[in-house]
Amino acid sequence: MMPARTAPYKSLFSVAAALSLPVIAPDAMADFIGDSKARIEMRNHYINRDFRQDNAAQSKAEEWAQGFTARVESGFTDGTFGFGLDALGELGLKLDSSPDRRGTGLLPFGPNSHEPADEYSELGLTGKLRVSKSVLKLGTLQPLLPVVSYNDTRLLGSTFAGGMVTSQEIDGLSANAGRLTKANLRDSSSNDDIGYLNANSDHFDFGGGTYAFNPQLNVSYYYSKLEEIYRQQFAGLVHTQALGNGFSLRSDVRYFDSRGDGAEKAGRIDNRNFNSMFTLSQGAHKVSAAYQQLSGDSAFPFLRGGDPYVVNLVTFNTFTRADEDSWQLRYDYDFAAQGIPGLTFMTRYTDGRHVKTNTVDNGREWERDSDIAYVIQSGVFKNVSLRWRNVTFRSGNGLNTAIDENRLIVGYTLALW
Repeated sequence: MMPARTAPYKSLFSVAAALSLPVIAPDAMADFIGDSKARIEMRNHYINRDFRQDNAAQSKAEEWAQGFTARVESGFTDGTFGFGLDALGELGLKLDSSPDRRGTGLLPFGPNSHEPADEYSELGLTGKLRVSKSVLKLGTLQPLLPVVSYNDTRLLGSTFAGGMVTSQEIDGLSANAGRLTKANLRDSSSNDDIGYLNANSDHFDFGGGTYAFNPQLNVSYYYSKLEEIYRQQFAGLVHTQALGNGFSLRSDVRYFDSRGDGAEKAGRIDNRNFNSMFTLSQGAHKVSAAYQQLSGDSAFPFLRGGDPYVVNLVTFNTFTRADEDSWQLRYDYDFAAQGIPGLTFMTRYTDGRHVKTNTVDNGREWERDSDIAYVIQSGVFKNVSLRWRNVTFRSGNGLNTAIDENRLIVGYTLALW
């Protein structure tokens, strides 16, 4: 993977060229080309964040930008060893921003002038090798695993560079292992050393898997190590139970144990994180309750450029500070039951207490979110998605952050072949 600073538009249209290189015999190329697919994901994102606390560095952050993500995925060549190549091109364009309104996470900005960039982009390539039911990928990766999960909550998704093996040789078991060395943040064109907070590491190793006992029950275990910073173990369980009369209960239980590694470049890491969510569904309705409990002397660690795999990761906050206990109540409704397919609604409230920082001993924070989304069902704009996200976040007892925020997101995916 390499940044494309001087010719950003090429990242959208040159990715297909990489797949046409004549390096494989023509008779082995049938599945390589025939099973290939390509698409462009378009996202128009507007964020307006008002800072309500006293002495805020700026009164608001407000930006509007357009993102394009082109994905080309080949099939595999024939034979015992199947080879393939994927390409990812990302381009972000500024539509509206200014130095006094920057900082939403949509656009990068200069360290001195704070002038938001007019554009930023990236081109990433991933080689892949298939043997039996195992696939090795080398290059640009966007993993979604308990110990490493890329961030896709702004204009463009973050990426990592490294290698990963995914194996399904044993029925019911999906196993993963790999090493990551670089990270490209969601609002950046550069590949930086992987790390946590402001500390960099040489590499991040991980391994584990998920075993499905049956369609209703699976368990997971993962181990990871960010060299010289932290070690982490994860265990999880997901179970779905039909209760009769159209009701079902989904239980999602997760536990992390995080400790320091080697020189502990980011400071002492000592954290246990138990979190769980239970969701009762019936028809168009879903009601969820979540609880997250952290203990130990530090906050919950996760890779810079990624997201924490916790149930109280909500729109603005993660509720992963040291010693924090948090709970969440959530309600979802699908208006297809009212004859309006494509229209959905979600609202939730999350409350965190007993937060500890270097300067706070018993902080409190809470967040209220509401989402209304609609996917157009027919006509010229079929499959265009529209979403409005409203956020209120407050913290006190020494934390003292207060924001009101609205996000408007329009998305569309165009299949090229």
